Amino acid sequence: MKVLVVGDIVGRPGRNTLKAYLDKYKSKYDFIIVNGENAASGFGITIKLCDELFSWGVDVITSGNHIWDKKEIYEYLDRNDRVVRPYNYPTGVPGTGYVIREDRKGNKIGVISLQGRVFMPPIDCPFAKGNEIVEEVRKQCKTIIIDFHAEATSEKIALGKYLDGKVSLLYGTHTHIQTADNKILLDGTGYISDVGMTGSDNGIIGMTKESIIPKFLTALPQRFEIAEGNERINGLEVDIDDETGECVTIERINMSLIDLGIF
Repeated sequence: MKVLVVGDIVGRPGRNTLKAYLDKYKSKYDFIIVNGENAASGFGITIKLCDELFSWGVDVITSGNHIWDKKEIYEYLDRNDRVVRPYNYPTGVPGTGYVIREDRKGNKIGVISLQGRVFMPPIDCPFAKGNEIVEEVRKQCKTIIIDFHAEATSEKIALGKYLDGKVSLLYGTHTHIQTADNKILLDGTGYISDVGMTGSDNGIIGMTKESIIPKFLTALPQRFEIAEGNERINGLEVDIDDETGECVTIERINMSLIDLGIF
């Protein structure tokens, strides 16, 4: 099966870039996963935007710490398991941390969202909770994909090697910077520390430099604004063996609207 993973969608520029890519290439993929936690002006996601992404062909929307930014999404998480929040949040929070769906060929795919703890909110252990849910999902399907929303590369690499051979793909999100360490680990798990972001490359991780730099200069709170122009899509194109669930190939996507033939 061929899977498309798209890194953090940042605001309208990110959404428009994703749509342009899907309009041109979605037919080549059996399954599409998008991190949508920054889709609404960079902070959270709305019900309308979830429905919009699904209408474009997205199968599952993953998330991270910003999934809670828009209160309207809370009840939506409880009734639509195609939007997954990190599994290792405490018991009782809205939504679910994993979902099992079928791809275009009828193969079952388990998608799990986890969140790191290094330089992040002190939630439940992603290693213990991750292994717990992987063991449960493995009873139902061989293909398992994890979006690990975390800051520290060491934590991401550690979880990748901890779950190597148990999952098909583990990729990092959150930093909005695509790393160049895509690889297949020793026991068959595809891995990358961060898939990057989809949005404007003119600013700083999707926000205007004018709204970001003063925070570093003054340490005072700033209102961040979405950057526009020089939009890019970051993600992964992954081939997974239907029978074994092992990753066969993992290639980075880093394309501009010019690359997509849109000026």
